[in-house]
Amino acid sequence: MTRIALEANFDGLVGPTHNYAGLSFGNVASANNANRVSNPREAALQGLAKMKALANLGYAQGVLPPQERPSVALLRTLGFSGDDHAVIREAARTAPAVLGAACSAASMWTANAATVSPSADTADGRVHFTAANLCSKLHRAIEHDTTSRVLRAAFPDETQFAHHNALPGWPSLGDEGAANHTRFCGAYGERGVEFFVYGRDDLASAPAPRRFPARQTLQASQAIARLHGLADEDVVFAQQHPDAIDAGVFHNDVIAVGNGNVLFCHALAFVDQAAVLATLRDRLAARGTQLEVIEVSATDISIEDTIGSYLFNSQLLARTAEAGGGMRLVVPQECRERPAVWRYLESLVAGGGPIRELQVFDLRESMRNGGGPACLRLRVVLTEAERKATHAGLWIDDARYATLTGWVKRHYRDRLSVSDLADPALLDECRTALDELTRLLGLGSLYPFQRDV
Repeated sequence: MTRIALEANFDGLVGPTHNYAGLSFGNVASANNANRVSNPREAALQGLAKMKALANLGYAQGVLPPQERPSVALLRTLGFSGDDHAVIREAARTAPAVLGAACSAASMWTANAATVSPSADTADGRVHFTAANLCSKLHRAIEHDTTSRVLRAAFPDETQFAHHNALPGWPSLGDEGAANHTRFCGAYGERGVEFFVYGRDDLASAPAPRRFPARQTLQASQAIARLHGLADEDVVFAQQHPDAIDAGVFHNDVIAVGNGNVLFCHALAFVDQAAVLATLRDRLAARGTQLEVIEVSATDISIEDTIGSYLFNSQLLARTAEAGGGMRLVVPQECRERPAVWRYLESLVAGGGPIRELQVFDLRESMRNGGGPACLRLRVVLTEAERKATHAGLWIDDARYATLTGWVKRHYRDRLSVSDLADPALLDECRTALDELTRLLGLGSLYPFQRDV
């Protein structure tokens, strides 16, 4: 019997060190905005405003805390010594790029935090989480230990949730999390089809990008499917098109988004796209569900406008029957600012297809570093019992929103340049803020500076 379930979204709270250090080769926005002055306070408030707006619409909306930055642990591992302030000063003097990596607030993009399989799909009937190793970039490869602690604190009941450590950080097991994973289904509580998209296969000859690196490997995706106990017939693997990667599509969620029985994608999303879509249709049809595909041609929207607007890095959210059914597409403001993209979206909604409504958010602080609405959230399908077993302090409501916006306004700077990362006072500010945050959310001691006391 199908269990009743819903899709919850857990957004990453932007951290106090949000900056534009240009750390992510292959991410066009990150490179183009390197060394700009950021506004951490505005970034966090923009993210919270999106969370609150979606909670107001009736969606199950949670929040996940940022990681401790600067990462003094990383700097000590790399040979810097002395007290914590001395470590930061010496790193700033001799290795500013390394300090930039140690200060990255990229954990706010929780689509990269982990891959999640709901209990309807897994062999043991639990929700499975595998933290992403993110080994292609130094500033992200340091996240997974804290990510695992956060996820275990957020989803603590071992009878309902199973947590796997990140895969070994070998290049052939590069894993970028749910940004390369989509689940298709009828109702959320039904057994679904999990769609894993990879950039390269390290054990076979396959088309490969020439300009930018492919981050996700087939071997990592296959390992996660095994760890989660997914049946072969419930899994589809597809290769991301190398030309898209070379254009700046560093994750699949920059060129495709899916939810329920709907896939919205660009025509350049996958290698042998017609065969991929046929396989997805067949797998869904075997479960009595028809896959609806909205495929955008390069004539309608160029790959340049696709990347510049982050059209597909949107949230595709199911609307209630009372709202008329279909899907709501949550897009960044940049979509409205590109005429070709906005014309297409307006015609899409007017066309009577599955996408019935547009919701626009200003997420410019995140967008300048290459992260739109979909980057900021980790999707977790939960039954009612699983929702009740989730840590209660993470759900967004009026009171939680007021608490968190007040916290941000007390602790965050409204201006941060890359040169400011050398200020040891920033470390103290961040630790004070995070110490208060863990108390506000009831999460206990998550961070190294708390656990070492």
